[in-house]
Amino acid sequence: MREPAVPERRNDGPELEKVPVLVVKKIRDAILDETFQPGERLPEAELAKIFEVSRSPVREALFALEKEGTVIMEPYKGAVVRPLSSDEALDIAELRLGLITLAAKPAHRHLSPADFDLAYGLAKQLTRSNSAREHFKYNRQFWDIIFGKTHRPVLWEVFRQLDDRSTRYNPLLLKLFPDPATRPRQREILIELYRKGKVNEALRAFKKIYFEIVYEVIDFLRAQDSGRSATPPSHNP
Repeated sequence: MREPAVPERRNDGPELEKVPVLVVKKIRDAILDETFQPGERLPEAELAKIFEVSRSPVREALFALEKEGTVIMEPYKGAVVRPLSSDEALDIAELRLGLITLAAKPAHRHLSPADFDLAYGLAKQLTRSNSAREHFKYNRQFWDIIFGKTHRPVLWEVFRQLDDRSTRYNPLLLKLFPDPATRPRQREILIELYRKGKVNEALRAFKKIYFEIVYEVIDFLRAQDSGRSATPPSHNP
């Protein structure tokens, strides 16, 4: 396990309450940077040493990550970064799209020209970025603009939870679409049509590209699974 960057250590009371949240962020960042890989164990004691905190906030962080679906807590083994799964990828994608569809019309009524400009700028940054961590950050900011204008906080909260759960897939997306010049532009196209008031057309165009990306991910993961199952077991002489 390579060591990710560690947060500054703080000793004041209010800050200590935030330590598990900071540890969650550091683990998520390490997954995005591929320091921690899907299927890799996350030993509690080792994480406490890396992040220079006690084991208690690490344990809290790991339980929070288990609850969102990023890690699995295995009996007698501890935490493991949840492996990538074609079934999970499809479930997350379909649920995310359903929430985006629910948010599109109510959000449109409250988006200002400045909101459209900011969202479009973030969409372009997403297309250009080759960093999974940046991709996650810009994507979160982009959808926060849209969902923040729905005035439906539960919708927004559920969407963010799904986005957190899909963190592990961000590095794979960049590997499948490595060239910014030919990378899918679904968010840019959504905003281009959306700001003209063509909400249904914007959603149709977005969905088409969105599912092309989703099925690229699913096909890759299924091919990977087939390759593993087709590999004969090794026998020691």
